[in-house]
Formats: sequence, C-alpha cells, structure tokens
Amino acid sequence: MSNDDADDLIFKALGHRVRRRLLDLLKTQSLTTGMLCDLFPELDRCTVMQHLGVLEDAGLVVAEKRGRERWNHLDALPIHAIHERFIGPYAAYAASMLSRLRHDLDTPAEA
Repeated sequence: MSNDDADDLIFKALGHRVRRRLLDLLKTQSLTTGMLCDLFPELDRCTVMQHLGVLEDAGLVVAEKRGRERWNHLDALPIHAIHERFIGPYAAYAASMLSRLRHDLDTPAEA
C-alpha cells in the first residue's frame, strides 16, 4: 500500500465523529468491544464494530483477543505520521509568515 493510500485510510477514519470519539476513549485506556458498545447506547453493537473495523484498517486501533473478549488499543503512530507530514510543516510555514509580517510591521518605513 502506498503512503497516499494509507493517508486516505487515516483521513477516512478520522472523518466520522463516532470514530473520533472511540479514539478519544482509547487514548486513556484500552477497552473491550463490549465496554465501547456500552459507552455508545445510541448505536447497536454491529455499528460500533463497523467503526472499529475502519479504525483497524487505518492502523489506528489494534485488537487483541483475550479469551472471549476483544481488547482494543490505540496506535497513535499513524496520527503522528500525519502530523509530521502535514501539520508540522504547515504550522512552521504559518509561523514563518507571521514572523515576517511582525518584522515588516515593526520595521519603520523609510521616507
């Protein structure tokens, strides 16, 4: 799979509010699928599992089977890769532009 394809899967996974909420929950601790289903009473178990599947396909969630339970763990490395590729460079560019603007405004104009 190319980097662009992997990025597309990550952006797709992050594009839905339920999946973002699932990631927020998994950020603090690993949870079983049953626990996650209980935290989303408005959704049926099948829907929660479909969302977890999208997150797994993107590499954001790693599932571990322990007996009859399926534990879900966050893997933040794909999000870090997105940050490194997009957010970091764009933030640096924006900061550079603001610094240049401040310099231009603070420098007295010559007559």
